[in-house]
Amino acid sequence: MKILFTGGGTAGHVNPALAVAGYIKSQQPQADIRFAGAEGAIEERLVKRAGYPLYTFPLAGLSRKLNWKGIRQNVDALSKAAKASRRAREILGEFQPDLVLGTGGYASYPAVQAAVRQGIRCAMLEVNAAPGMVVKRMSRKVDCVFTSFAETGPQLPGAKKVVLTGSPVRQEIVNARPDGLKQRLFGQEGGPMVVSFWGSVGALYMNQKMSECIKLCAQEKPFCLVHAAGASNYKWMPEYIAKMGVDLETARNIDLREYIFDMDKVLCEADLVICRAGASTLAEVCAAGKPSIIVPSPYVADNHQEKNARVLERYGAAVVITEAEATGKKIYDTACQLLQDPAKLQEMGAKARSLAKTDAVEQIYQGICQLLA
Repeated sequence: MKILFTGGGTAGHVNPALAVAGYIKSQQPQADIRFAGAEGAIEERLVKRAGYPLYTFPLAGLSRKLNWKGIRQNVDALSKAAKASRRAREILGEFQPDLVLGTGGYASYPAVQAAVRQGIRCAMLEVNAAPGMVVKRMSRKVDCVFTSFAETGPQLPGAKKVVLTGSPVRQEIVNARPDGLKQRLFGQEGGPMVVSFWGSVGALYMNQKMSECIKLCAQEKPFCLVHAAGASNYKWMPEYIAKMGVDLETARNIDLREYIFDMDKVLCEADLVICRAGASTLAEVCAAGKPSIIVPSPYVADNHQEKNARVLERYGAAVVITEAEATGKKIYDTACQLLQDPAKLQEMGAKARSLAKTDAVEQIYQGICQLLA
């Protein structure tokens, strides 16, 4: 079995692919699995850390601005798109996969399009309730679309085949057990541990608000905090917090980092999670059985993140704060209030776990086997 996974731009497109790839390798150790994605994007780091070969091609997003800067960006994007298309054909010729599985994002388009044109078996995975542009465009051409939400299928009219599987979660998150991570990170610092992140790219506005939360946490020390700022925000955030009067070198209950590469271990020992509401993020939080404070991104199609978050809220698994009402103090106060009630946290975590669909990877694997039969 030779499979090329393609997609990226954010960890939300990469981690589900890694989850499926890992399960396939557990079932068929001899399977040849490779990845293709954009140069300089998060997939370069995540895929290589996971140990899979990675092909890359040049890609750039389009600008909606009609000024000279926007025009130059679009000319560059079109030039790179042509190069990416040629590179995708080269990759397929070199690897000759049995199946190409696109996991969304603009980085998935070149290889999926080339595979369809060459008659190679092709499928796509959509983890969000509202399908992305690439999935919408290619759903009529690929052999199958695996979805995480029942409402996604009706939004793909003309799709050859849609299979509802749930959102795939990495098995290391499902199977993680405490191994003393908190002790290694924070030493003798007491109190519960909170993990917070706004996605692999980060969110400028929310990281500014989170800086206020970090300041309060460093001053009052009610809990230990691991916060991932994202690649672009990590460049300015330490200095920004320092100007607020917090010395991160001596604030022993704060661990500020760019990205949480060991999410399985961190989630396992977290008492509370603060996050956005992307489908793959919430799938991992639920699989880990963790209570959460969710601040949905309002900058997404069909406001699907708030819809995702409200599901957990209705089940009693999460507290939802809209971005409009989210201040650093409100996030901090909400976290402190929840952490003061361990029984409630345990109940929220149990309800989160009840929402998890940990067999999604098995269903996708079986679907792939059927496509290749």
